[in-house]
Formats: sequence, C-alpha cells, structure tokens
Amino acid sequence: MTPPLVVDLHCDTVLRWEAGAATLEERGRGGHIDLGALRAGGVGVQVFALYVAPSFGPDRSYERLRALLRAFRAQLASHRSAIGLATTVRGIHRLLGQGRVAAVLSVENADAVEDDVDRVDVLYRAGVRMMSLTWNPSNRLADGALERRNGGLTPLGRRVVRRMQELGMIVDVSHLSEASFWDVLRATRGPLVASHSDAAALHRHPRNLTDAQVRALAERGGVIGVNFYPEFLGEATVDRAVDHIDHLARVGGVGCVAMGSDFDGISSTPRGLENASKFPVLARALARRGYTPEQVAAIMGGNALRVFRAVWGG
Repeated sequence: MTPPLVVDLHCDTVLRWEAGAATLEERGRGGHIDLGALRAGGVGVQVFALYVAPSFGPDRSYERLRALLRAFRAQLASHRSAIGLATTVRGIHRLLGQGRVAAVLSVENADAVEDDVDRVDVLYRAGVRMMSLTWNPSNRLADGALERRNGGLTPLGRRVVRRMQELGMIVDVSHLSEASFWDVLRATRGPLVASHSDAAALHRHPRNLTDAQVRALAERGGVIGVNFYPEFLGEATVDRAVDHIDHLARVGGVGCVAMGSDFDGISSTPRGLENASKFPVLARALARRGYTPEQVAAIMGGNALRVFRAVWGG
C-alpha cells in the first residue's frame, strides 16, 4: 500500500524549540518530531501549536505567545528548503509540490489574547489558522475540560469565536468543558475541529468526547484528531488507537476521523507509535482492520484537508 499523506492536527514541538531542547534537525532526548521523522512518517502537513500554559497568568500570556512565535519562525527560517508556513490549502499543495513539509500554525489556549479581541487579527496576520479557547482549567473565554463547575463560554469567548469565524480561523474545541463545547456549537457555523481528543465511550476521561459530541462535530463536517496519549486511549498499543478510530467512524462516519498525535506534548506513547516516523504503522493497522485505501487516506490526512478548505476558503 502506498503510504498516504499524513496531516497531523496537533503537536507541541515549539515548546521544545523555545526551550532549546530540540531543533527541526534534532529531536533531542525524548522528542517525537524532527524533519527526518516527519519525512519517514509521510507527514506532509504538521500543525504546530503555540501552547501558552495557564501558569503564565493574565499579564504574561501574550508575551509568552510572542516568544513561542519567534522560536517557530526561527526554526522555519533556518530550514526553509525543507519546510514552510502554509496559510491556505493552495499554499499546502505548493509546498508539497516542492518536496517541503507544510507547517500550519495554531494557538492552544486563547487566553493569550488577554482582553483584546483585536489580537485575533494580529495572530491571523502572523499566520495562525487554528486556535483552541482553553487548556484544561477555566480562563477568561470559557471553562476547560478539568473545570468542575462545567461552565460555558464567557462574553469575551463569544466575541473571540465570532472574530475567528469572520477571519476564517478554525475553532478548535479540544480541552473545552462539555458546556463550553455546546456553547461553541451554538455560536458557530461550519466545520469545527477537536484537534487532539479521543472517544469517551472507550475510555472515560474529561479530555475525550462523548458520542453526542462526536455526532455533532460530524454533522457539521468537522473532524476529531485521534490523540496518541495512552492515558486518553486507555492502553499503550497501536490496536487501541485503531479501536478509537473504529468507534469514531461508527458514530460519526469515516469522514470525521483525523490524526492529532499530541507528539512532544505527551509523556508516553503507544508501543509502535513512538514518534512521527511511525504513522505508516497506524495506516497499515487500519488496512488490516478492513479500511479501504481511500478510507485510510481520508483518515490519515484527507479529512483534515477538507476542513481546511471549507474554513479557509481554498
């Protein structure tokens, strides 16, 4: 089977770059992503998250975001013959045609906009094309997945979501509380993405999605990027990752399933999915489960590209 194009909707590798623990040439100790691993894994499109931890607080989160953005730009500038920033689907295909990896930029935890909705425009101009509203705790925009009160979107969160939709920036619902998730569904139109989440029906964890959430995302044309973290999967095996894909496909259809490894943001991986070079292992496991080559190609990358096109407009 010809290895399919892989679109990975989430990694935290920029954190390692900013800390000086890795580069695009070198994974560093315990790392999951570098150029060699991306090439070996058939990863043509990698979404790099700028993750701003809640510990930076309300006054330093935007400053932290800018530092991560500088680290991202520095790595791409040093390796421009092998990778480039993509902000359109046409740009993705142009980079792929040149034999380069297409890097898509996202923000994880939109608390980094602080109280200034105009910063959504600033981030868009900087190349950001996807953003999640929270990490696990609550913030000024919404309640996160580990917030016990399970509240929803705040007025600021609604304004941020509205501006994201006006600009054509993908709203990422991973890390939201259930109430926040449903508020976002009501406040938006078109496809949404859960960039790195799994199926709660197979393993009950606050970061995983219920069947009702999976169906809602699928009905809107959105996708769920399957997260490789064993604590979300329930077991540290490739077969368990495929179990989650099977469940999502049964509930929402094959068209709602995508990749969202969470590489360089997770402390352990399934056996056989130790780094970005291992995506073909997962593709072969899907084929053994009976997925057609067309379905495997959709899950590994085609579904994500479809959402990019629908939200970005080409």
